[in-house]
Amino acid sequence: MEDWLKKTFKITDWISEYDGIQFSGDLKSGLTTGMMLIPQGMAYAVIAGMPPIYGLYAGVIPLLMYPLFGTSKQLSVGPVAVDMLIVAAGVSLISNPANSDFVGLVILLTMMTGILQLLMGSFRLGALFNFFSRPVIAGFTMAAPIIIAFTQLHNLLGIRLPDTQFILVIADEVIRQIDQIDIPTFIWGASAIAVLWTLNHLLPRLPASVIVLTLGTLIAWLVDLEEQSVEIVGTIPEGLPPISIPQLSFENMRRLLPTALTLALVQFMSVASLGKAFAKRNNYLVDSNHELVAIGASNFMGSLFSSLPVSGSFSRSAAAEQAGAKSPMSNVITSGVVVLTLLFLTPFFYFLPMPILAAIIIVSVFGLIDIKEIKFLYKTKKSEGVIATFTFFCTLLIGIQEGILLGVGASMLTMLFKYSKPAVAELGVIPGTRLFKNLDRNPKAKRIDGVLILRVDASFSFINAEFFRDFILEKSEHQDKNTHFVIIDGSSINMLDTTATDSLKSIIKTLRGWDMELYISGLKGPVRDVIEKSGLKEFLGPDHYCEDPHEAVEQVLEKMDRRDGGNRSRKYYEISN
Repeated sequence: MEDWLKKTFKITDWISEYDGIQFSGDLKSGLTTGMMLIPQGMAYAVIAGMPPIYGLYAGVIPLLMYPLFGTSKQLSVGPVAVDMLIVAAGVSLISNPANSDFVGLVILLTMMTGILQLLMGSFRLGALFNFFSRPVIAGFTMAAPIIIAFTQLHNLLGIRLPDTQFILVIADEVIRQIDQIDIPTFIWGASAIAVLWTLNHLLPRLPASVIVLTLGTLIAWLVDLEEQSVEIVGTIPEGLPPISIPQLSFENMRRLLPTALTLALVQFMSVASLGKAFAKRNNYLVDSNHELVAIGASNFMGSLFSSLPVSGSFSRSAAAEQAGAKSPMSNVITSGVVVLTLLFLTPFFYFLPMPILAAIIIVSVFGLIDIKEIKFLYKTKKSEGVIATFTFFCTLLIGIQEGILLGVGASMLTMLFKYSKPAVAELGVIPGTRLFKNLDRNPKAKRIDGVLILRVDASFSFINAEFFRDFILEKSEHQDKNTHFVIIDGSSINMLDTTATDSLKSIIKTLRGWDMELYISGLKGPVRDVIEKSGLKEFLGPDHYCEDPHEAVEQVLEKMDRRDGGNRSRKYYEISN
């Protein structure tokens, strides 16, 4: 029981050695991220179509849960803009933010997301993270800020717009209503964007969003903005998050399941990637499966206290690291800041102008756009740049979940295509060594007369078995009449299946018909096991099965010399030594 508790509750790994120096760093970082979370939480709740107070609720219980299970010392947990966009897209398919059941559905989604993450973490399914390739993440995170910005135009311009994530629909409606834009609202929003941008670039150490939120609210109170055309937040409930037991409707759960699954994976992607990045920079390890459990517990328990879905925030985590976070305890400090705000400061936000919240959202999410990442992908590997661009446009024009799924699908299809036609290199020996290198890439490499040496640069399976068979036979067929031996360097083969063994048998039969012999070298243990169990070793011949290309070349040259009395073995010895 004690071992299970230690493995499950990762707080036991560090709490016994926790000291004043660590607390000092956590206190500073917790206060810093708390000041950031207050305006961001309220703004991000608006993205989800929720009242701003729910963004603060998301900064209480989840932040107390993460330190119990989490392994990242710098990760700052809380509501995240991209997650809120997924929430809005999914829940809006069932209900409208204006409807009374919308809040309950979002809380239910939070619970479902947490349960899925707990299950995935318990069954150690952290490998699911691998489905989100770097190009998919890049394309999605490029599109999401643009969609979020468009969804906030109604608060920025003071006009009624359709409740949708389709930017073309929103853009069309903005053009139709351009003469109805509320000028005071636009001035408030544009001014806030200008101040935020200026502070972020000239005084980056200052909490720009807190300053703009505070000054904006004070000015709105002084000019009695409530009596003007600019919309304000209005009454915000005081006190701690109320207990909320989501209504467990099977029909609603069925309809929310795709969104919950998407959100669970996207959040895990965020938490795992951020956790690993900070761990690498600060020389410690994170456990991806424990991160799944930690964020799952945060979401599940948070749903019982009116929380929105939470995950790892890049901006707040970076600020936590810079401020000196030493352990997950910094999340507890952040939660304390939010609790004090809920208990004593909510009346202050009554006059908070909605265009200022929209400005905070727009400025913060546009920081996610990384053009350099797309350029890097195109420069490094064009196909990955194309996938990122494809994901970007699919997300932007078709939808959030659809864009992610299509991006993942494109990545998998690209991978399958790559494995269906992998590289096969013809090898030659490097003079003075026993090394065999690609003839096309190494001018020093020399062909061995009478021998065709090929290296298979991929696992050999049903995906590419026919391609390998055709390639090897075609290459063998076009050799000169003195070539009677084909050697396959299998050192790059990590996996072999039964389709591949059948393909190899076909190659052996065909080559024998052409008076040619096949040798296989350099196979790894698990691949050798498959060859032996399938009977391929006996079919090939035990002496046609070598440790490396050098041994195989020595054998075939000796065999050729015995046939015609040549001295090929001696010449090869002189070249390779």
